[in-house]
Amino acid sequence: MSVLLDTHAFLWWCEDSPELSATALKAIESNDCLVSMASFWEMSIKVSLGKLRLPKPVERYLPEQMSMNGFETLAIKFRHVAGTADLPWHHRDPFDRLLVAQAMEEKVSIVSRDAQFDAYGLTRIW
Repeated sequence: MSVLLDTHAFLWWCEDSPELSATALKAIESNDCLVSMASFWEMSIKVSLGKLRLPKPVERYLPEQMSMNGFETLAIKFRHVAGTADLPWHHRDPFDRLLVAQAMEEKVSIVSRDAQFDAYGLTRIW
């Protein structure tokens, strides 16, 4: 089974953060994990704004972590983008709306602390 990691879940996994719940840890350890290109975009923007610091430059850190952890990149496809048009506005963050559309289209659960995802009927693991 595959799961989609929300941006914070990916970062907390990479940092071995205690913020990651035991249930989320188990889900990441026991499933194939996808990380959306939207999350890479979000992290890059946050780095450029000074809201996120990574131990290495984005272009090195993200590919290294993906490879080291055996995670797969989930590309942004037109059907994912188009899927956001039909979503109710439970969530206003454009990156999270895209993650919702991707999880729905790919029929995968999402590993996230964000309870707003529940309003979309997704299976959220936390």
